[in-house]
Amino acid sequence: MVEPIANQIEQGTLVYDISTNKVGEYRGKAGPYAMLRPLGGGREWEAPPEAVRPATPQERLIASVRAANSRSWVGNSVPYDISTPPAPVPDCQPCFDLAAFRDDARARNDGTAETDANVLLRRHQHRDHDIRTRRIFRYVPYSIVQDPTAEPEYEAHCVSGDDHDCAATSGPHANPTDVEEWQRKHTQETRHTRYRRSFADYAVLEPQPQG
Repeated sequence: MVEPIANQIEQGTLVYDISTNKVGEYRGKAGPYAMLRPLGGGREWEAPPEAVRPATPQERLIASVRAANSRSWVGNSVPYDISTPPAPVPDCQPCFDLAAFRDDARARNDGTAETDANVLLRRHQHRDHDIRTRRIFRYVPYSIVQDPTAEPEYEAHCVSGDDHDCAATSGPHANPTDVEEWQRKHTQETRHTRYRRSFADYAVLEPQPQG
């Protein structure tokens, strides 16, 4: 039997999960599954080992662009001008790669990917080349409220073990009682007693009424 490639991947490697068509950071094993985490942080997910392979340079670039575009410029006092696409800096390979990705997206009429590439290129130039342009924001106050249409999720991971964590997981549940029952059963079967529990819910931002 051929060993799944996921069993040969080092922790921290960027991989592609063909079962979900997503790129993630390999975090280790959770029972029979590979644990992956989205780029930039977020909720981990389990993938079948046979569905995991190292991500290609193009897949890593696309995932990095999307992760960067999903983060806000919280705490950044420098305004940015998004009216003019940024030009690559001569003799800079990251600039060239992002500009090539943008040109390819434009040729495919993929406006979302083109915008993502521009965002990442601006951030790279601001960080590595100290290129600063202007952007005008209109402040709109928002309230953050729990989304009443989505159920929260509860989950537990077993972190018992002498040399390595057990890494068994309950999987997400809508009811915390189901997770506690899984913990009791797992402890009875393994004598493991230490768990990392997590709670996740969904939030929406609603504009505050203007007086």
